Amino acid sequence: MHLTQEQIARARVLVVGDVMLDRYWYGPVERISPEAPVPVVRVTRQEERLGGASNVAYNVVSLGAQASLLSVVGDDEDSHKLEALVAGTGIRPHFGRDAQMHTTVKLRIIGRQQQLIRLDFEKAPESEVLASQTAAFAQLHTEHEAVLFSDYGKGGLTHVAAMIGQARAAGKAVLIDPKGSDYSRYRGASIITPNRSELEHVVGAWHSEAELRQKAHGLRLALDLDALLLTRSEEGMTLFDAQGEFHVPAQAREVFDVTGAGDTVIATLAVLVAAGMPLRKAVPLANRAGGVVVGKFGTATVSYGELFAHAATDEKGLS
Repeated sequence: MHLTQEQIARARVLVVGDVMLDRYWYGPVERISPEAPVPVVRVTRQEERLGGASNVAYNVVSLGAQASLLSVVGDDEDSHKLEALVAGTGIRPHFGRDAQMHTTVKLRIIGRQQQLIRLDFEKAPESEVLASQTAAFAQLHTEHEAVLFSDYGKGGLTHVAAMIGQARAAGKAVLIDPKGSDYSRYRGASIITPNRSELEHVVGAWHSEAELRQKAHGLRLALDLDALLLTRSEEGMTLFDAQGEFHVPAQAREVFDVTGAGDTVIATLAVLVAAGMPLRKAVPLANRAGGVVVGKFGTATVSYGELFAHAATDEKGLS
């Protein structure tokens, strides 16, 4: 099943979750500090990119679909920088501002083409602002075919259970990139997309594929999910749904940077589902998108052309 650019362009995805500003400082490393056994980076270039849920929304528009972004940010300089970046992408932002909150910033120091350290600046939002965002959601979700909750554990999805209920009652596809060890608040979603370590935190370790199947289906049924997609890095990804299991192997590719790969996978899934593609047809393409983005540095995106570059080859795998 091959979607045209026109079909993709009509797809509308509402992204809800924790946004952040990804800041990169680059420079050469020529010596070790005399103060401590650490490298000295002489910063020569700075870059700012969309991170967290805003990177998910950026992945949606990069594929050619429409994205709205609902989130809470601080009333600070970083929030305005983030909003300016969002505005330049075509994403429709719906930002609630909380003067007591610090907009989340992840600062990565890069030397010799390697990330040397990451510094996180963050503070959770207040409940009153979150309540106003829930009210905004009641209107926004009706204007989209799919709702994607991007949970980074920063406090922006405190009311996610109620929002899932609203969206599902309206017949919308609900996709969730989960966080934490309690998935009960995601009950009733269409699909959740944990990676291996995230799923282990919830169901415990498994020692065989049979045990994994039992645990994954058990969680899916307990949470009343249509499907669970386990992303498995070099082992590809496995979809667990009412039909059983569907595994897609990883594509052989040089891995340069895994930052944001999960964002790309779930954003691609959301776009394809919003455009009318069944999950089992969409998963191999989401796998392809993840494979493309790990070959790029930092939080990155995939275009329609990259995703469907080898459509004929993919069609064989999809049939």
